[in-house]
Amino acid sequence: MAGRRSWRLVQICGATVHRLRPGSRLRVPGKVPRKAWDPFVAFHINKGLVRKYMNSLLIGELSPEQPSFEPTKNKELIYEFRELQATVERMGLMKANHVFFLLYLLHILLLDVAAWLTLWVFGTSFVPFLLCAVLLSTAQAQAGWLQHDFGHLSVFSTSTWNHLLHHFVIGHLKGAPASWWNHLHFQHHAKPNCFRKDPDINMHPFFFALGKILSVELGKQKKKYMPYNHQHKYFFLIGPPALLPLYFQWYIFYFVFQRKKWVDLAWMISFYARISLTYVPLLGLKGLLGLFFMVRFLESNWFVWVTQMNHIPMHIDHDRNMDWVSTQLQATCNVHKSAFNDWFSGHLNFQIEHHLFPVMPRHNYHKVAPLVQSLCAKHGIEYQSKPLFSAFADIVYSLKESGQLWLDAYLHQ
Repeated sequence: MAGRRSWRLVQICGATVHRLRPGSRLRVPGKVPRKAWDPFVAFHINKGLVRKYMNSLLIGELSPEQPSFEPTKNKELIYEFRELQATVERMGLMKANHVFFLLYLLHILLLDVAAWLTLWVFGTSFVPFLLCAVLLSTAQAQAGWLQHDFGHLSVFSTSTWNHLLHHFVIGHLKGAPASWWNHLHFQHHAKPNCFRKDPDINMHPFFFALGKILSVELGKQKKKYMPYNHQHKYFFLIGPPALLPLYFQWYIFYFVFQRKKWVDLAWMISFYARISLTYVPLLGLKGLLGLFFMVRFLESNWFVWVTQMNHIPMHIDHDRNMDWVSTQLQATCNVHKSAFNDWFSGHLNFQIEHHLFPVMPRHNYHKVAPLVQSLCAKHGIEYQSKPLFSAFADIVYSLKESGQLWLDAYLHQ
């Protein structure tokens, strides 16, 4: 039983814990293992509530001769990051500006209404149809960033309101299940760019060879699922244009039926009912289907370039059991701040700060960024920030490099 509970705690906190002797008790802050403390703090806004559910996971006590830190963990970095967390709390950077998020939601609703009005006022010829698709794609992309805020519990001080608005935005405004997003996204945050633990890099090895280490490993194993040395070319075909319309759009229905997520399904049905009632009278069923998949195509390009620019060019490897802070920093980079970059990426241009403080409201990322830069400089850790189009280009360059590394290892090692 103790071994099984240890495994459950690993999955919840995204951290490895000692296997301890059954029957003993664990003296740590809030009964959370020290190696799981940082992700526990990062992921929860009401830690007292969460602790009530953790007593069943209590498995034992470290004996005096057992080290509290493993050699793979940077002890000084962890302690200083925890001091930074306390500073951030004192500065009030974990408190959301509700007016910011209200205005953000309103601008999404206005884009949605403007898209429909374009067809209603100007007719359904090619130009109004295309303009409608662009407006709807923009609304969908921006709703994607907003649901991300609610999903991370970044807006309200209670989980209940965050979950409710998360269902509304991702379910009613976008037609996707909140439980599916939660299932995938928190695994990504716990172990970013860690093979077999981060679902965001599951395209390795069947579609792409990612990262220098994994690509060489794949080549040495003489595995070739795709011509990886050309992946920087076919990325433009099966990456940005295809992810949403050809994969996500169908998988989300499989997910909700397989896991019997009927509440999510009801929210999704409300989305399809709404767009059918508003667009079928103007376009007919075939016209609506054409518009829908054009919107998903445009949104997919937007989504993939933004979400991959911060991770694909960074370190990708197996899980090396590093500390929380080092794990996040080696897997993320930033894109320079500007009004456009902030809006276009939903403030995910501050990916470093987002990964270190996932429940922080996004409008405060730029305030904590100088403190994070100082921490990185003190410990000799590279803090990368680059222009937007350089970040896009780095996706392609990194795919080309890892594809060539795979080919060299495949042919010569």
